[in-house]
Amino acid sequence: MPFFQWLENTRWARWADDSVQVATVCEIIHYFSMFVMVGSIVIVNLRLMGLLARNRPMKEVTAQFFPLMWIGIALNFFSGFVMFAGDATTFAPNWVFHIKVSVVLLALISAIVVQMQARKWVQQETAEAPLWGKALATISLLLWIGSILAAVEVPSLTNVG
Repeated sequence: MPFFQWLENTRWARWADDSVQVATVCEIIHYFSMFVMVGSIVIVNLRLMGLLARNRPMKEVTAQFFPLMWIGIALNFFSGFVMFAGDATTFAPNWVFHIKVSVVLLALISAIVVQMQARKWVQQETAEAPLWGKALATISLLLWIGSILAAVEVPSLTNVG
């Protein structure tokens, strides 16, 4: 807990947490980047599952949306960390927050695996992902839905955030 107390009391964390403008901008960036991040990976997953953009080559879809996904991840991590830092001692022991972070990490791992596998399928110039690739995309999609649901539940279940 000493680390979280130190983090919460740093000048920049206090400034960000005490400023309505900074807190608002962080919230907007956090939500917007979540939409960009999740929206991008959902489009790729749906393409891999054969449910979306079937007339577009997988190479084109992945080239367009994976960079957006990583930009969204970077902005989301940065804004989330700033918001976390302002209330670190409240978030750190919160069990719902732990579940949210765990599901988000699993979703990120699934996104990395999807990207690595999609690159292989693109190099092989296959029109469709194999059955196990479609299953992987489905799992990734479910994890991202779970991460959104977990994130929404942090404030409602614990009055934190």
